[in-house]
Amino acid sequence: MSTTIQTSATSLLRFATAGSVDDGKSTLVGRLLHDSKSVLSDQLEAVEHASRKRGQTAPDLALLTDGLRAEREQGITIDVAYRYFATPRRRFILADTPGHVQYTRNMVTGASTAELAVVLVDARNGVVEQTRRHAAVAALLRVPHVVLAVNKMDLVEYAEPVFAAIAEEFTAYAASLGVTDVVAVPISALAGDNVVEPSAHMDWYGGPTLLEHLETVAVGTDPSDQSARFPVQYVIRPQSGEYLDYRGYAGQLASGVLRVGDPVTVLPSGHTTTVAGIDALGVETDIAWAPQSVTVRLAEDIDISRGDLIAAGTIPVPTKDVEATVCHLSERPLTIGAKVLLKHTTRTVRALVKEISYRIDIDTLEQRSGAEGLAVNEIGHVVLRTAEPLALDDYTDNRRTGSFLLIDPADGTTLTAGMAGEAFETVQIDADGEDWV
Repeated sequence: MSTTIQTSATSLLRFATAGSVDDGKSTLVGRLLHDSKSVLSDQLEAVEHASRKRGQTAPDLALLTDGLRAEREQGITIDVAYRYFATPRRRFILADTPGHVQYTRNMVTGASTAELAVVLVDARNGVVEQTRRHAAVAALLRVPHVVLAVNKMDLVEYAEPVFAAIAEEFTAYAASLGVTDVVAVPISALAGDNVVEPSAHMDWYGGPTLLEHLETVAVGTDPSDQSARFPVQYVIRPQSGEYLDYRGYAGQLASGVLRVGDPVTVLPSGHTTTVAGIDALGVETDIAWAPQSVTVRLAEDIDISRGDLIAAGTIPVPTKDVEATVCHLSERPLTIGAKVLLKHTTRTVRALVKEISYRIDIDTLEQRSGAEGLAVNEIGHVVLRTAEPLALDDYTDNRRTGSFLLIDPADGTTLTAGMAGEAFETVQIDADGEDWV
């Protein structure tokens, strides 16, 4: 059985956009929505009216996405804006993330579930510090596809050498982070070149437009390629009528495939049994695959509660010592000795920050040791000690069961996003100035 998704009217692509301030990202998103006819007439009229009040003769398409008053006043994106649109070939969920360095954490939020990231670059400025930062975050979050959109080509006279130099530099940097699927597209969001319609000014470019690539890039995976992971969300015990002896475990299959008769292991207890039945929407079925929400029945009565993990295939080893790469999201620093709550899938346990091994300089990828804490937007490697064992996969192997959140136990504020394991291959600089991995 294969459930690999290619392209169809029902396929869904989640993608995120990122770019430095003034690279034209909001205009690009607005152009994408406008030219794909995904804007309602009253929305377009409101944008045209606001543009006329500003003295602009043409509608400012950036206003389609910059919804906060502060965003419109400053001309920048601050919050993550989600947009839903569709074409005859595919449905899309777009996370428009901020470009300013102080909102790097917002990109982490927007890209955490994305299958593709569009990184915008101003053709006049080329690859800058924030471009490298966005590429690093995409690599850190294991976003499988990256598009380099070289914008404002109209301001460099649509010169092919300018585009080629930027594409070569970015592709080399992305490869150093482990990102191998990079597609570069020269565009002008303001003029509409190569966004939805092919450009008449760049006959030297033979690749797809941005929308064509978004419609045709292969998304989704065959669930059978991953081991099954089923976090238990709720235990169902009706204890009435015909369901007197019914015991089911409800939740969403995070990865893989479960079939009736499959041997499974319940974690963290380690008990083994087999799948006796699967119920989906009240109907019995022989098979379930991610990301279906189902109820699983087991052959034996085992003490299972919310937060336990039913696993098949390669079984993770439960541990109380968690090593992970984290991005700190809170204005309150994360310090050694901090007591936090760790939320992993449906399980929440108490944890202690034992060690902050190093902080990653996103600009150089250098590991800087000796950090006493992590400030907002900083990325580092930490060691945590949990009160109860957790069954984490390495984030490289499974984005769903390899990720977690650190939460402030006092007020429930989300502090940190964590990814079990190492971040990516980082380049160190030795005393002689030579690069080594």
